[in-house]
Amino acid sequence: MNTNEAPRPADVEAYLRGLQNRICAEVERIDGRARFLHDAWQRDEGGGGETRVLSEGAVFERAGVNFSDIYGTRLPPAATAARPELVGRGFRAMGVSLVFHPLNPYAPTVHMNVRFLIAEKAGEAPVWWFGGGFDLTPYYGFIDDAKHWHETARSACEPFGPDVHTRLKAQCDDYFFIKHRNEARGIGGLFYDDWSVGGFEASFALMQSVGDHFIKAYMPIVERRHPMLYTQRERDWQLYRRGRYVEFNLVWDRGTSFGLQSKGRIESILMSMPPLVTWQYNHQPEPGSPEATFLSDYLPARDWLNL
Repeated sequence: MNTNEAPRPADVEAYLRGLQNRICAEVERIDGRARFLHDAWQRDEGGGGETRVLSEGAVFERAGVNFSDIYGTRLPPAATAARPELVGRGFRAMGVSLVFHPLNPYAPTVHMNVRFLIAEKAGEAPVWWFGGGFDLTPYYGFIDDAKHWHETARSACEPFGPDVHTRLKAQCDDYFFIKHRNEARGIGGLFYDDWSVGGFEASFALMQSVGDHFIKAYMPIVERRHPMLYTQRERDWQLYRRGRYVEFNLVWDRGTSFGLQSKGRIESILMSMPPLVTWQYNHQPEPGSPEATFLSDYLPARDWLNL
């Protein structure tokens, strides 16, 4: 429930633009070769944003970081499916979303999104909420990476209550699940939506904490894994598993649905797609192989903090 505390969209926008700048600078530092293309865009029905894409780097095969701030006269169905009382309201939605696809198969793909939405109707108080989180999609399993990722996620949640991390982790495990495959997309992280707990200040602070902890959670992992030697075998497995990423984003992801339903910019919406991906018919990894171990030991949801 929203409180009487007035939201401050201008402050949220300023934070999000700064977050995009900080993350892009860190990616360019780690990659050392490629630079982001900056592509500002406007939306015919209101608002716009800036998409930044780095391609064919030394570390990142593709990295996309998108800022958007759009307006509309009617909330898209993806935003009202769970809140039918908001059907017909005008809206403003802003956020930063990113997906990184490293070149090295031992370095995991990563996704992060933080967003704010406000729905308004003449004569009624605005309804607002925050959402977001981050999740990790490795192709090979490393316990140290998984523990670091989830420990940092817990740190992001600690100031907001003893049960927040448990809730957000469980919601992440539930959301990033490929139902038609009956398997997780990766090893989880944090996910939340429709969040206005404690009023605007507290909810905004949670969004900032999630955004600020992303660099701490991911960058040490990719710096540790991208120098590792790999062969065509590992590359083939990476390209095959990327297919699962594509399937989730196109079939189940509510953010993709929201972007398409709101007539967003298609190039920005689909920047999350990997540059190369393969599908193989009924592929089964060799029993006892690192690939089979990854599927059996890392994809099922588990408590990584208390192994």
